[in-house]
Amino acid sequence: MYFANYESPIGVYKMVSDGQALTGLYHVSDPKGEKIECTDKQELPIFKQVRAWLDAYFAGQNPTIETLPLHLEGTPFQKEVWNALLQVEYGQLATYGDLAKVIASHRGLKRMSSQAVGHALGKNPIPVIVPCHRIVGANGNLTGYTGGLDIKTYLLKLEGVQMDTLHYPKKK
Repeated sequence: MYFANYESPIGVYKMVSDGQALTGLYHVSDPKGEKIECTDKQELPIFKQVRAWLDAYFAGQNPTIETLPLHLEGTPFQKEVWNALLQVEYGQLATYGDLAKVIASHRGLKRMSSQAVGHALGKNPIPVIVPCHRIVGANGNLTGYTGGLDIKTYLLKLEGVQMDTLHYPKKK
């Protein structure tokens, strides 16, 4: 495994690769990135591709991920959730319940747990590119983002999402 750093407007990201595909993208605030042992290899071609993608994204563009070699490691359920997540368009929002309905439909079920979907989203190894920040609570809560709600809010605003119906969860 290899890594390289990416300086974004919201902090440093650690890019992780198997040498061919991107396997992880971890914000400096995410402890999962620190647990991965890998060799510094800043000039790996995949890292150049990911940097170009992230540069375009943080410049307010909508780059396509079809050209990025991604390797998402997870359970079959997690991969199913992440694939459904990729259908949520740039600048659009969906709820955990929306994704649960998609997964339930794919599986021929009447229902699927929104909490199970949320748990799978929390395991997303490539946030920003696999856009879990586009998922919100049914009541407009900005919940559940590994990098923190300030980063989620920044990414949504960058994509032009209207924030007036969204809010931070009420503290208990």
